[in-house]
Amino acid sequence: MNTITPAMTAARAAEIAAHLDLRQLPADFLANPYPVYARLRETDPVKRMPDGSVFLTRHADLVAVYRDAQLFSSNKQVEFAPKYNHGPYDQAPWAVAPGVSPLFQHHTSSLVFNDPPLHTRVRRIIMGALTRRAIEGMTPGLVRLVDELLDAMQAKGGGDLIEDFASAIPVEIIGNLLDVPHGDRGPLRGWSLAILGALEPALTPEQEALGHRSVNEFLDYLKQLVADRRKHPGDPEHDVLTRLIQGDGGEALSEVELLQNCVFLLNAGHETTTNLIGNALISLQEWPEQRAQLMADLHAAADEEAREDVLTLAVDEFLRFESSNQLGNRRALQDCTVGGVALPAGSLITLCIGAANRDPAVYDKPEALNLRRTGNKHLAFGFGPHQCAGLSLARLEGRIAIGRFLQRFPHYQLTTTPIRGMRARFRGFLNAPFKP
Repeated sequence: MNTITPAMTAARAAEIAAHLDLRQLPADFLANPYPVYARLRETDPVKRMPDGSVFLTRHADLVAVYRDAQLFSSNKQVEFAPKYNHGPYDQAPWAVAPGVSPLFQHHTSSLVFNDPPLHTRVRRIIMGALTRRAIEGMTPGLVRLVDELLDAMQAKGGGDLIEDFASAIPVEIIGNLLDVPHGDRGPLRGWSLAILGALEPALTPEQEALGHRSVNEFLDYLKQLVADRRKHPGDPEHDVLTRLIQGDGGEALSEVELLQNCVFLLNAGHETTTNLIGNALISLQEWPEQRAQLMADLHAAADEEAREDVLTLAVDEFLRFESSNQLGNRRALQDCTVGGVALPAGSLITLCIGAANRDPAVYDKPEALNLRRTGNKHLAFGFGPHQCAGLSLARLEGRIAIGRFLQRFPHYQLTTTPIRGMRARFRGFLNAPFKP
């Protein structure tokens, strides 16, 4: 059952845990980090890292940090300055301001890496366009998109779960939210992968350069799109870009805030949802008894509402079991205590979502996939004031994509071992060829 996620011995997990350094992670950890997470939860849940930061693995500790936004800051300027503001990209012609690189400006201007008042203002504007009614209105278009992708794969007798399906869905949905013309959407996924890839703990010079270049190329495109939308506004109830331009209650975003949060919207809704769909369909290959049970439950559902209930439980369990986003970060603004350990002001904290989501103090048999699991308190969308603004949309995409895929291809099989992304923060696959 573990051909896709290779096993790791207890001795090896203990060795990696003892010397854990996010900047130098071995390949076997990236392939299967969960034994290391379990070891840390048991022996060193507030792990002091070589760079002086701490690494949290217990569910209760993550919730405590997420909940206290006054004490634990999401602002990344201190953390990202040494990471991104060096080399040729903080100088002309790449610099967006004197000494400021593209990646630094983007990741310190976007919603997710900020505190109030910017976070509050941008989140309120975005949430106004992601109401329950608006999301329900996206359902017919999402069903059409998924069915078109399924038709194309059926016509050629198979395809790739990631390239031909999982990655195509969120790009189109976010493209629709911003009303990006279909002919302009080709580069979006590449830009997103490069910009998010630059959030990994360790970067090669090539990855950093690609990230900087992708931010600038994306901004160049968005400036044209925003200028056109200012002349020809859309419906702010559905067009998030028009809503961002108009602001909320007369409170408009600056041009930098506007452009960078458009970049953020694509990134936030893209790779994590791609990973949700891909991880789910590949997990079903590793857990055939859960696949059989899910198919039986869907078949037995009396109506569409019951079918949706089955898929809602399943999607939340996929999110818990293989969290699309494995790591979060905060900075302590004052001296504090986390998990019984005293931390000085300024401490950098890594929140290990993947570990918390398998904490036996919260979940029964956490290392097992259980698609009937109820009361699922997973942290895949974060928690507290920074909980993902698009969680309802992500769940909708997951339900429709996974449900309709299984309906169309109930007997699908992988044709080769899928290729993992081998990243610490974003856990997913690059390729997964299959046949119906």
